Amino acid sequence: MPSWNVSVALAVAMAFGCIAGEARAQAQNYPTKPITMIVPFPAGGGVDVIGRIVAEKLSAALGQQVVVDNRGGAAGVIGTRVAKAAAPDGYTLVMATSGSIAINPNLYVNPGYQPLKDLAPIGLISSTPIVLMAHPTSPQQSLKDVIAAAKAEPGKLNIGTPPPGTSANLGAELLKATAGIDFTIVTYRGTGPLTTDVLGGHVKLALNVLAPAMAHLKSGGLKALAVLGPKRSSLLPDVPTSAEAGLPGYEAGLNYGLLAPAGTPRPIIEKLNAALRTLVNTPEVQARIAADGGDPMPSTPEEYAADIASEDKKWGALIRKLGLKVE
Repeated sequence: MPSWNVSVALAVAMAFGCIAGEARAQAQNYPTKPITMIVPFPAGGGVDVIGRIVAEKLSAALGQQVVVDNRGGAAGVIGTRVAKAAAPDGYTLVMATSGSIAINPNLYVNPGYQPLKDLAPIGLISSTPIVLMAHPTSPQQSLKDVIAAAKAEPGKLNIGTPPPGTSANLGAELLKATAGIDFTIVTYRGTGPLTTDVLGGHVKLALNVLAPAMAHLKSGGLKALAVLGPKRSSLLPDVPTSAEAGLPGYEAGLNYGLLAPAGTPRPIIEKLNAALRTLVNTPEVQARIAADGGDPMPSTPEEYAADIASEDKKWGALIRKLGLKVE
């Protein structure tokens, strides 16, 4: 090899070594000022509640205040766009759900971000399953009953869901596609009104998140027919998963996680991930997650990236098949 090639190679190696050394030093000192955590949903909702306890515990772990900045709008799109545009220095983070990070980029005509290109996963926090639930007087008292009824009279069976484009609403569309059935999806403005109508028997079946219905499921006012996750919920240990109930391959849930702008130095991502995994494993945070109807789900950045890719593939295929788009 000519001597000038050797010199260039050595110069490049030294440059990369310097950059890596600077990144490590930056992570050792990080953070030196308050951190902004964008919660791309309004204050008071489930994502905000989890976000605030994560911010509180991260503040204690990192020795700098983590300030929650609610940037609601467009089902999480607006706040996530703000996070994407922030400096990749570890001082802007963003909470995400499966909806904001996997459904929206496929559903919106111009979401303004590509999750694994524009954002760097830090780690998962929790998983909240979608639950197929019924009023006690419903003729359908199992997932098999629901599938049989929909096959017997296509389009006649009504199943309530939250608004179009939410994970529970798309979960109903996924049920149709996976089981090869047809039924009428009755959409509600939110999970609360849906729970109220199922409790009153106005709609006998629903796909809903767990938190607003938990007390009624425990008291017998409502019955959980199946948990649409890969494993049983710790809050409903006697309720089968969709696979156990007879429909393998059918899963719908809402995972919460934390991300930073793409380009955030890897040592900072690792430092944040270590703090996040520690706090998710504390009894206080686990109790708060349980109150929201979820289970703790600590992960590595790579595991969170794989989860995003899997959710993107699943929901993207369904959304394209249905021809759904939001301007």
